[in-house]
Amino acid sequence: MLVLLSPSKNLNFKPQTVTSKFSQPMFIDEAAQLAERVRKLSRKEMARLMDINPRLTELNHERFMQWSGSAGAGNVKQAILAFNGDVYTGLNARTMKESDLAFAQENMVILSGLYGALRPLDLIQPYRLEMGIELKVGRAADLYEFWGTKITDTLNRLLKKHKHKAIINLASLEYSQSIDPKSLDAEWITPAFKEFRGNGYQMFFVFLKRARGMMARFMIENRIIRPEDMKAFDTGGYFYNEDMSKGLDWVFTR
Repeated sequence: MLVLLSPSKNLNFKPQTVTSKFSQPMFIDEAAQLAERVRKLSRKEMARLMDINPRLTELNHERFMQWSGSAGAGNVKQAILAFNGDVYTGLNARTMKESDLAFAQENMVILSGLYGALRPLDLIQPYRLEMGIELKVGRAADLYEFWGTKITDTLNRLLKKHKHKAIINLASLEYSQSIDPKSLDAEWITPAFKEFRGNGYQMFFVFLKRARGMMARFMIENRIIRPEDMKAFDTGGYFYNEDMSKGLDWVFTR
């Protein structure tokens, strides 16, 4: 069983003392190709493509100009500790033990526009490149076309080491669209998280993202390898709602 997460726009590249262990990204050559393509953009083109303000444009222009295609070179940090958005607030990897990170390394994949698919301890450099942007690379019209079947094929390869063939999709739609579930040798399970408000349950984006991170941590801390055991998730007051769930579309409510 593998758990999927999205990356985050917010990054934290301050030095960390959580772990000294690391791995290298599986698609470093592809990442270098994309970084080289972004470097050719003018600041105006980058701002339009990424829909960012002048300050963020300058920051990300500088990041890509400094980005190195050599694995492990430059300002690097393990992906699970570098990403810093709401999902990673829920995950709270900075408080994990070495054994937790080792389990995550074998059972979690973080999707990325630049790196394709990352293991938690893969070293990354600061970047911003969302999967959904329409960046033309060679004959590819956008990043979905650039990555093609590579991410799906990688998940199938990683799943061969797992007894239970399932994907717990905690990634956003933007990132999960880079995968073809029909080509996976696994069940495709997509949990939803809803809050009771007024007369019914509703989905709130900020709570949804944090819940995804909390569920990933629940899997890690409890060493869950069987998808059915994920239904026991109860962090933050959530519980599996059998009445609202249908098939592999699981719903957790609070």
